Amino acid sequence: MCGIAGVIAAAPLADADADALRARGRAMADAILHRGPDDGDVWIDAGPGVVLAHRRLSILDLSPAGHQPMQSACARYVVVYNGEIYNWTELRGELEAAGQAPAWRGHSDTEVLLAGIVAWGLEATLRRARGMFALALWDRAQKTLTLARDRIGEKPLYYGRVGDGFAFGSELKALRALPSSRFDTDPGALALMLRYGYVPAPHSIYRGIFKLPPGTLLRVTADGRCGDPEPWWRFAAVAQEGAANRRALGDGEALDELEAVLGAAIGEQMVADVPLGALLSGGLDSSTVVALMQARSTRPVRTFTIGFAEGDYDEAAHAKAVARHLGTEHTELHVDPAQARDIIPRLPDIYDEPFADSSQIPTALVCALTRQHVTVCLSGDAGDELFAGYNRYFWATSLWRRLGRVPPGLRRALAGGLSAVPAGAWNGVFGALGPLLPARLRVSNPGDKLHKLAEVMGAPSPEALYRELVSQWRGTLPLRGIVEPPTLVADPGRWPALPGFAERMMAVDTLSYLPDDILVKVDRAAMAASLETRVPFLDARVIDFAWRLPFRQKVRDGQGKWLLRQLLYRHVPRELVERPKQGFGVPIEHWLRGPLRDWAEDLLSPAALAADGLLDPAAVRAMWQRHLSGRNVQYALWNVLMYQAWRKRWG
Repeated sequence: MCGIAGVIAAAPLADADADALRARGRAMADAILHRGPDDGDVWIDAGPGVVLAHRRLSILDLSPAGHQPMQSACARYVVVYNGEIYNWTELRGELEAAGQAPAWRGHSDTEVLLAGIVAWGLEATLRRARGMFALALWDRAQKTLTLARDRIGEKPLYYGRVGDGFAFGSELKALRALPSSRFDTDPGALALMLRYGYVPAPHSIYRGIFKLPPGTLLRVTADGRCGDPEPWWRFAAVAQEGAANRRALGDGEALDELEAVLGAAIGEQMVADVPLGALLSGGLDSSTVVALMQARSTRPVRTFTIGFAEGDYDEAAHAKAVARHLGTEHTELHVDPAQARDIIPRLPDIYDEPFADSSQIPTALVCALTRQHVTVCLSGDAGDELFAGYNRYFWATSLWRRLGRVPPGLRRALAGGLSAVPAGAWNGVFGALGPLLPARLRVSNPGDKLHKLAEVMGAPSPEALYRELVSQWRGTLPLRGIVEPPTLVADPGRWPALPGFAERMMAVDTLSYLPDDILVKVDRAAMAASLETRVPFLDARVIDFAWRLPFRQKVRDGQGKWLLRQLLYRHVPRELVERPKQGFGVPIEHWLRGPLRDWAEDLLSPAALAADGLLDPAAVRAMWQRHLSGRNVQYALWNVLMYQAWRKRWG
C-alpha cells in the first residue's frame, strides 16, 4: 500500500533540467507522505520529461529490494505501484516454470508484477493478478506511459492536464503540489456530489481532472496526449455471464464452496511481513471474515472495533461478543461525542475532495485506533453488493410491485400520511411491536426509513425508484443554473442486462456506490493513518462465485445474504449476529441541532453559501430551517456542509 504520482512535462527537457524535474516529483510525493511513510524516491527520464514518484508503506519484502520506483530486469519498464498482488507467489512460480523469470532480487510482488509484464504484457498480467492496485508503467522503448486500476477500484488514481503537462497521483494533493497547478471547481461534479454524497468516476471535483475508472487502463504518449480509458476487465460481463450460467448447487454444496472460495481469498490476504488484524463491527460480513481468519490462524487474530456513547449507534458490544466467541485478541475504543466531532475539521484533508458519507467519522477513528497496533487489516466491505445485503434490494422490488398499481394521487396522499408522523413516533410504534414484526420489518431507525419511503413514492418506474433511494438530495438541486451530468445510476439503458430488478440494483451499486463511496471512505481514512486495508470479498474468484449463485441462495424469506448467514452460523451462534442491519454511523441529525449547530451555521450562512456563485443560498437555508424544525434531512445537509468545508480548506 503506497502513494504514487508523476508527470510528463509539456516539452522534452535537457539534462540540466533534471533537478527541477526531480523536485516536482518530490513535492508530489511529499504531499501524500501519509500513504507511505516508510520510504520514497523519484525516478526521472529527463529526455521526454517524465518523472515517477513513490511513497512506500512497507508490507512485503521490507528490504531495499522492494524499493520503488522499480525497473524491470531488462531495464525497459519502470513502475510505481500502489497495492498488493495476493497471488504473487503463484505468478512467480508460473514464470519460473516457463523459464521466463529474471534473477530475482527479492520477494516483493512489485518485482513479480514487472517480470510478468515483460513475459506476458501488461493486460495479460493484470488478468492473471488477484489483488488491488493502481499503477503507472513507463515503457522506455515505446516512450509511453500506461496507467491502470484494479477490477473494482480499491485503489485510487487521478489524472489530467496540469499547467502545460500531464500529471497523475493517488490523491488530488499530489497534483496540487505542482508549481503550475491551478484548479477550478467542476459545477457538474458538484451537482453529482450533492445528489449522491460523492463525486462518481470518471469525474473529480476539478474541471479537467479525472478518476481512472475501475478495471481500465489509460495510455499516454510522450507528449502528454491520451485517449479514453480502455477496459482490461469488465464487471458487467462477469455478472451477465454468471447470471446466464447459474450453478446448480444444493444449499449444502453452495455453502461448502462459499467457505472454500472466500476462505482461500482470506488466506491469501493474511500474508504480510508486518502485523495484521481485522476490523470487526459484529455484523455479518466482518464477523464472517474474522471467523475464517481465525480458522486459518494458529494465534488469536487481532480485531478492532469502535464504540459510541449513543446507544443506538454503538455496535461495540456485539463485536465484543463475537470476538469472545472466536477467541480473538480484541481491542475496543470507546469515544464520546466530543472526541468523534473533533475529527470533523480534518475531513477535507483526509478525503481531499468533497465526500459526505457520514460514516467517514467512525471509519477514520477506527482506522487510527487500528494503526496503533497493526499495519494491515482485513475488512468485510462488499458483502452487501455481492450477496444482496442492502434492504433496498428486496424492499424496492416488493414496493414497486405494490406502488406501480397505485394511482399517483393516492401515492402522494399515502406519502403525506407517513411524513406527518414524526420519525421518533414511528420508532416508538415499531419498538412496541418488537418481536411481533416479521424479520424484514425489524430494522434500525424505522422512522427515518418510512420518511425516506414517503419521499420516493412518486417515482414513475422501478429504475427511478432506485435512483431516488440512493440519492441524498431529492428533487431540484440547490444550484444556480447547473446541469447535472448523466450517470450510470440515472441511465437504465447502461445498466448490466440481468434477469431481475434486484440483481440490476446490485450490479449498479457495484459499479457506482461501492467504488465511489464505500472504497473511497475506507481507503482515505486508512491511508490517512498509514494503514493498509484489504477486502477479501473483492477477490475475483469470490465475485465470480457470487454472480453464479441463484438469487434464492442470496435472498430468502425477505432477508438478504442468506448463504453468507449460513456460513457464519457454522462458526458463530446465530443469536450473536442475528439482528436488524445497522449502518456504521453517528448521530449527525442530533449533532446538527446541538453541538455542531454553530459550525453548521457558519458554513451555511447566506454569505458563505453565495461565495462561489454555484449554490443557491435560499434553497439551502430552507433545508437547514426544515432540519432545525425537527424534520431529519441530515443527509442532504451533510452533503452541502462537506462541500462548504472542503471549499473553505481547498477553494
